[in-house]
Amino acid sequence: MRASAFITCITLLVVTTPAAIVVVVASPAYMLVRPLEDENDYARVLELSLLFYEAQRSGKLTSEAGRVAWRGDSALGDRGANGEDLTGGYYDAGDFVKFGFTMASTTTLLAWGAVSWPDAYAAVGQLDVIRETVKWATDYFVKCHVSEFELYGQVGDFAIDHTFWGRPEELNTSRPAFKIDPEHPGSDLAGETAAALAAASLVFRTSEPSYSEKLLRHARELYNFANKYRGLYHEAIRGAAQYYESTDYGDELAWAAAWLYKASNESRYLEEAEHHYQHFHLRERPNEFFYNKKVAGVQVLLAQLTGTQEYQNAAHSFCNFSVRRQKRTRKGLLYIDKFGTLCHAANVAFVCLQAADYPDIGDPKEYREFARQQIHYILGGTGRSYVVGWGRNPPKQPHHAASSCPDRPAPCGWPEFDRNRPNPQVLYGALVSGPDEADRFHDKREDYVYTEVTLDYNAGFTGALAGLLQLQVKAAAVTSTPRAA
Repeated sequence: MRASAFITCITLLVVTTPAAIVVVVASPAYMLVRPLEDENDYARVLELSLLFYEAQRSGKLTSEAGRVAWRGDSALGDRGANGEDLTGGYYDAGDFVKFGFTMASTTTLLAWGAVSWPDAYAAVGQLDVIRETVKWATDYFVKCHVSEFELYGQVGDFAIDHTFWGRPEELNTSRPAFKIDPEHPGSDLAGETAAALAAASLVFRTSEPSYSEKLLRHARELYNFANKYRGLYHEAIRGAAQYYESTDYGDELAWAAAWLYKASNESRYLEEAEHHYQHFHLRERPNEFFYNKKVAGVQVLLAQLTGTQEYQNAAHSFCNFSVRRQKRTRKGLLYIDKFGTLCHAANVAFVCLQAADYPDIGDPKEYREFARQQIHYILGGTGRSYVVGWGRNPPKQPHHAASSCPDRPAPCGWPEFDRNRPNPQVLYGALVSGPDEADRFHDKREDYVYTEVTLDYNAGFTGALAGLLQLQVKAAAVTSTPRAA
C-alpha cells in the first residue's frame, strides 16, 4: 500500500490508556496507513505487522487482500508431484520460496498470541485480520497434507529462485515441490505443522467451529505421522538444510503434543508431551526461542497447561536468564545471533510475556518490563525504528525483491537490486534482521545480514505487540470502571 493512497469508509476507534489516548484507524476491510512517530503505539504497529503478512501472500489473492496495492495473484501453477494444488501460503522472505517449516512455526506463534490476547486484537479492530492471517497459512497446510503420511514441506528451489529478482506476479522460474513421507520422514516439519494446526483450531473454535474441527483432524494425523516415522525433515528435503536446518525433532514432538492437549483436552496428548519432554531432555535451560529451538515454548506452554512445579521452574529459569544474564548490546538489545537479531529479542519477549500471565512462573512485572524494553528498542527507543514504514528513520531498503520494484508496467530486475535508493514500494510493518552487537545498522538492500525480512522475524514480534497492548487495554478497562458508591 502506498502512503499516498486514500481509502474510504474509515472508522475511528479510540482506546484510552493510563498514559495516552491511542487513536486507531480501522475498518472491517481497509485501513489508512500514515507516518507514525510514537514508538509506544503498539496498536498501530500491530496493524502494520499484519499488513506485512498480506504483502507476503502467494496464490490467488482475495478481494479483501487489496490493501497492498502493488501485489497481485502469483504462483498459480504451484503443484505437487501428482498435480496436487499447492497454491497459496506465504513467501518466506524477500524471495519466493515457500518453506513449510518456518511458515508453520510462524503460524503457531501468531495463533498463540491470538488465543492468549484476543482483547488486544479486538480493541483495535484486528481480530478478523489475525484470523485471516492465520487462515491463509492453515488453508495451505491442509492442501499440503495430501494423505495421512504425506506432507509437502517446500515449494520452489532456493538456488533456482535466486536467479530471479523481480515481482512474484512475473515469476518465470520452475517451482519444484518437495515432501516428506514414511520413506523420507520429517518429524520436525510434521510436528510443527501439527502444532500450528492445533493452535489455529483454537483461534477458530467459536467463529468457525467446523473449520476448527477440520484443522484439529489434520493436526492429529500429522502428529501421528511425526511420532510414528522419525527423522529430520532436511534429510528428506535437502534444499532446506542450507537455510532452515533443523537440529532435532524432540522439541517439535513435545510442542505438537502439548498443543493437541490444549486444543482437545485429551489426556493422552499431555502424557505424550511429558514423555517427549523427559525422553529428549527438554528440561535443560535453553538460550533462545525460535523456529529451530522450541524448548522454551514447550516449557512455558506445559507450565500454563499443568501448573506443575517442574515446568514452572524451567520457564522461570529461562526467563530469568534472558532478563538478567543474557548478553545485551550497549543500548540494551538482547543479543543472541546476528542473523535475526531483533527476531530473537522479540521472540524471548513474547514467550516471557506468556510466562508473565502466570504469576507462579516468575515475576510478571520484571518480565513485562523486559518485553517493553526490547520492543521499545525495535520501535525506535534508541534513535531509529527497525520497522519498515513506521517511526523515526525506518529502514528504506529492506532485502525484498517485490518491494524494490517500481510501479507496473515499468520493468523490474537485477538493476533494481543494485540501485542505492529506497524501495519504491513500502513494505509496511516488516521487521528487519536488525543491528549488530555494537548497535550498528547498514540500511542497504544487498546487505541482507541487516536488512533481511522473513515470516518468522515478525511472528514473535506480532505476538509481543499484542501482549503489551492487552496490558494497556486491561489497564484502561480498570481505570474507566466506576467505583461502587
